[in-house]
Amino acid sequence: MDPTWITTVLLVPCVIVLTAGFFYLYGAVISLLSKTSVRNKVVVITDALSGLGRECAGVFHKGGARLILCGKSWEKLEEFADDLANASDPTVTFPPKLVLLDFGDMDSMPDVITEILDCYGCLDVLILNSSMKVKAPAQSVSLEMDKLLMDNNYFGPATLAKGVLPSMISRRTGHLLLINSIQGKLAVPFRTTYAASKHAVQAFFDCLRAEVEEYGISVSTINHTFISPSSAETTEADSSRSVWSLLYTKKPLGVSPDEAAAEIVKTLHNKKKEVVMAPSLPKVAIYARSFFPNVFFAVMAAGVNNAAACENM
Repeated sequence: MDPTWITTVLLVPCVIVLTAGFFYLYGAVISLLSKTSVRNKVVVITDALSGLGRECAGVFHKGGARLILCGKSWEKLEEFADDLANASDPTVTFPPKLVLLDFGDMDSMPDVITEILDCYGCLDVLILNSSMKVKAPAQSVSLEMDKLLMDNNYFGPATLAKGVLPSMISRRTGHLLLINSIQGKLAVPFRTTYAASKHAVQAFFDCLRAEVEEYGISVSTINHTFISPSSAETTEADSSRSVWSLLYTKKPLGVSPDEAAAEIVKTLHNKKKEVVMAPSLPKVAIYARSFFPNVFFAVMAAGVNNAAACENM
């Protein structure tokens, strides 16, 4: 038997194992550095009571961040803060501070911004996580609902960001991170106002990124398909679903809270400007919308027609 062939057969598995081990160790080191990079940082999380908010709060709390948790229910915030405190070492963590925040009540925003800044006198990271969803034909959505959606998904996050910016600018440091839907880049039928609000907030933070770069402030956006309840859950696609609905199937195209939280930690550490958390199909749709718009529009229309046909069967 050829010695060269034997050497090759023996070396290839070793190279594969060594390469895999290297990438595993590299990922572990980066993950550790990312988690410790928030130590002593003041981190604000909106909608901290959501699945993703809770996951982020748990990760940052264990990492030694000074958390300011925002939510609509004071009782649930207190309960969550107690859970975090009971599950951590008080010698290396800080008790979270709590702030009532409802983007649907825009009149309260000046007081909320003041309260957030008064917690520690400054902040290092603002994670804008809250969102409101509505799925319906455009003509059936009232103007009041349109305004409520825009308050929760656009005016609220934009107002909060503008409120804390002077503090960040004066310190010449800070990181604004927007958790946004992929519909900030791609719109599908029956989500007119929701998609409009997500496009609006995406554009706001894209513009803001360039405006504040000179002050050492980072702006990141993370666009996901869907935050699913658990990474272990799977949802099989129903045969009656339309073509465009595949873009938003909860699983396998969805993102679990722990996956999203890990990406948030990495984004904060690497200061990456934009992240799209989506598998191939939604990403292809984004490019198709830009380079082949007529094809994209035809597929969307076919999806609506297919859905209507299924409902009439």
